[in-house]
Amino acid sequence: MLPGAGMNPKQLKQMQRAMKQMGMDMKDVKGVTEVIIKFKNKELVITNPKVNRMNFMGQDTYQISGKTKEREVEAELVIPDDDVDLVATQTGVSQDEARKALEETGGDLAEAIMRLS
Repeated sequence: MLPGAGMNPKQLKQMQRAMKQMGMDMKDVKGVTEVIIKFKNKELVITNPKVNRMNFMGQDTYQISGKTKEREVEAELVIPDDDVDLVATQTGVSQDEARKALEETGGDLAEAIMRLS
């Protein structure tokens, strides 16, 4: 709900008074140029957003409106040091070679060991 959207000034003033009586505080957040909502494999980017912050009983709630664009994000492969040690030990190669093989196989231990053996 956008405060004031489609209301005459009298209705807006009444709504603001009612919100204040209930302990609600709503303010525009100035200077925001972009809002990014991150998911596992994508991001939702809202450019030139209008952002309102409402505080009710100590809880902040944000209302964001604007033009959205979705972009895909490649998941970063995290290879544990224990996996690198295991591959290096099993194949007799250096830590760097073991890490490179794990990166090339997407972290698949068995595939990395087979490639280096």
